[in-house]
Amino acid sequence: MYRLIHLFLGFTFLLIGAIGVILPLLPTTPFIILAAYCFSKSSKKFHLYLLNHRLFGGMLRDWESYGIIPFKVKCLSTAMMLVMISYPIFFLGLAWWTKLLVLLTVIVALTYIWSRPSRINAKEGEAVLKQDKQANEA
Repeated sequence: MYRLIHLFLGFTFLLIGAIGVILPLLPTTPFIILAAYCFSKSSKKFHLYLLNHRLFGGMLRDWESYGIIPFKVKCLSTAMMLVMISYPIFFLGLAWWTKLLVLLTVIVALTYIWSRPSRINAKEGEAVLKQDKQANEA
C-alpha cells in the first residue's frame, strides 16, 4: 500500500511539474524533485527514467547527490515569490497577521533556497571526475 501511494504521488507530482513547464507561474522544479523522491520509494524504473531524462536528469542528479539549486533557479524563484506575494500584501485588505504569515513563509523558503549550494565545490568536483574516470576505465 505504501508503495502504491508513493507511485500515485509520483505521477501526480510529475503531471503538475509538466503543467508547470507550460504555465509560467507554476514552478516545475520542486514538483519534479518530489516526483523523483516518490518514485525512489516506489519504482526504480520511473526513478531511473527521471534521473536519465534529457531535461530534468542533470538537475535531479545534482539535487540528489549534492543538494544543489542552480543560481539561475534561485534568482527566478526569488523573483517569482516576491512578485506573487506583493499584490496580496500591498493591495488586498488582509489582516496584518495574514500578511505577516505570508511574508514569514516566503522568508523561510528563500532562506532555505539560498542556503543550498549553487554548484559543486572544487573538491567534490575533482572527486566526481575521478570516479567517472575510474568507471569509464572499468
